[in-house]
Amino acid sequence: MIYKSLVKPLLFQLDAERAHDLTHIFAQKASESRILRSLAKALYNYQSPGLCQNIWGLKFRNPLGLAAGFDKNGHIPEIMEALGFGFVEIGSITGNPSTGNPKPRLFRLPGDHALINRMGLNNDGAKTIVKRLKNKKLSIPLGINIAKTHDPTVMGDRAIRDYVHSFKEAQKIADYITVNISCPNTTEGKTFEDPAALDELLAALAIRNDARVIPTLVKFSSDLTKEQLMELLQVCEDHQIPGYVACNTSSARDNLQTSSDIVKDIGRGGLSGRPIAPKSVRIVRWISEATKGQKPVIGVGGVDSLATALDMMLAGADLLQVYSGLIYEGPGLIKSINRQLVRELKELNIDSIHQLFSVS
Repeated sequence: MIYKSLVKPLLFQLDAERAHDLTHIFAQKASESRILRSLAKALYNYQSPGLCQNIWGLKFRNPLGLAAGFDKNGHIPEIMEALGFGFVEIGSITGNPSTGNPKPRLFRLPGDHALINRMGLNNDGAKTIVKRLKNKKLSIPLGINIAKTHDPTVMGDRAIRDYVHSFKEAQKIADYITVNISCPNTTEGKTFEDPAALDELLAALAIRNDARVIPTLVKFSSDLTKEQLMELLQVCEDHQIPGYVACNTSSARDNLQTSSDIVKDIGRGGLSGRPIAPKSVRIVRWISEATKGQKPVIGVGGVDSLATALDMMLAGADLLQVYSGLIYEGPGLIKSINRQLVRELKELNIDSIHQLFSVS
């Protein structure tokens, strides 16, 4: 595979954020080129009727989506569609633009197939990003992830107004919106993971009061205990939240093979990738059990193989998202998992991914 044998070794010689930026520059050029999009589609795009689902009134060609954080500013959704993603989630976007935290702020843990980032919600701001996305032509669902502006002075009522501003902007172009209530990469850390604060935020967004509101999901941290999650879920259910995303990155450093000295030198930030998969699967299962499987869940965190994808889906995830796996496995990952899912369906003698949940 060209990515693993040639491209990845070259990129991994660079600082992680520099490599990410170069990848984005190329991806943006590819997004703007009909020829490169067609080439990407021919090489990587794999679809099958058995993978198609209709959720929240949206058609998902396959269950694999691009996780928030990879395309913060909405520059490259077209090439992601060409690569075979079933949907893309842009962001996090915030009310005000932000340059994020000082560099270095993105680190690889190659032995763990993981990343640690403390980017700090760097983005161009909701208004600019939404304006940019208005010119994009996609035939897959577009999600917008919103968070609070990375500014310790934006707290209380100002924080809620900040969310509401991003929410209203996102409604102009999003097929669904994800409310990110935790971000370990900011000074404040947990923003709205207090039940009372979350209740106030969701009341301000007025989701339950307007059936026309675009499907609005809540994204949880991977570090929640079951008791904490149940409290937050109860608040969300009271506000008739139609689905959930599990999970965000982790502030913990569990299940790592990388030496503790290296991890200590890196310092704070959100851990993503393979080591957090067990946490993500567990939280997906807790959500599915608590909602009796009636609310769709997007599983994210360590999806880099068919095995993890199946674990996540059998725990209750209807859709999946990928970020770190794309960096370690390359653009062929989406095609590989989708093809293997179809093979799995055939071995189970079922026609649709819907039926996978009934055999679990």
